[in-house]
Amino acid sequence: MPTIAIIGAGAMGSGIGRRLTDSGARVLTCLEGRSPETHDRARAAGMQPASLQDIIEAEIVLSIVPPAEAIGVAEMLSAAIGERPSPVTFVDCNAISPDTMRQVAAAFRPGQATVLDGSIIGLPPQPGKAGPRLYVSGDGADRSAVLAAHGLQVRRIDGALGAASALKMCYAGINKGVTGLGTAMLLAAIGAGADQSLKQEMAESIPDLDRKLSVAIPEMYAKAYRWVAEMEEIAAFLGEDDPASLIFRGMAGLFQKMADDRENGGALAGELNTLLHR
Repeated sequence: MPTIAIIGAGAMGSGIGRRLTDSGARVLTCLEGRSPETHDRARAAGMQPASLQDIIEAEIVLSIVPPAEAIGVAEMLSAAIGERPSPVTFVDCNAISPDTMRQVAAAFRPGQATVLDGSIIGLPPQPGKAGPRLYVSGDGADRSAVLAAHGLQVRRIDGALGAASALKMCYAGINKGVTGLGTAMLLAAIGAGADQSLKQEMAESIPDLDRKLSVAIPEMYAKAYRWVAEMEEIAAFLGEDDPASLIFRGMAGLFQKMADDRENGGALAGELNTLLHR
């Protein structure tokens, strides 16, 4: 039975943990300083609480945390590894730009870790359903094979560190960007009194997008706070010289507005839900 460690027991981390434990792996996680809700999620997923010293002894360590925490996790593990003679296999699975991925790798001293670049595309695992997919680059030795052998859909990408992160940035820019654009324009239509006419026109002329937004926008509210840093990472990936980077800096502000709205009673979300018939 392989031992796999996961740093981060949120919805995705605990979902990945459950998929691995259901497939016969022993899964460790570090819960020091985490909330009671996180402890409950980890326990329900069959993940075992462990010290950092136990974590670094695992066959492979996955980092599944909000983008702003990715470098800090790598620095924390580097400190725990110290002068350990054999390197740790570490996979950063976070929604970060290739440049941030390289900073994550640089947080480890030479010889401390074999660092792989990972990106998760899809919703947290659900019983009886396939997915999500874990894309991995920089894995010439196929160290991620243990994950594929224990229930995860692993797709290796040719290329060095940064290739998997670039894929995530592009996919999230399209997928979450569409949700953000729809949110912004529906709120503008509500403010201008054009909302009902816009909704009718969308239902008639772009019904597929109308149906997508009717699901994706309400599902976004609880995640908006996490998407802020992800949009900032996408803007950084595009670079200051690309005018499109301004779009995603704007998206970061939009999702922060929706996160604040959720904290303050959800008035904007309520207006959107009424328009979307949710």
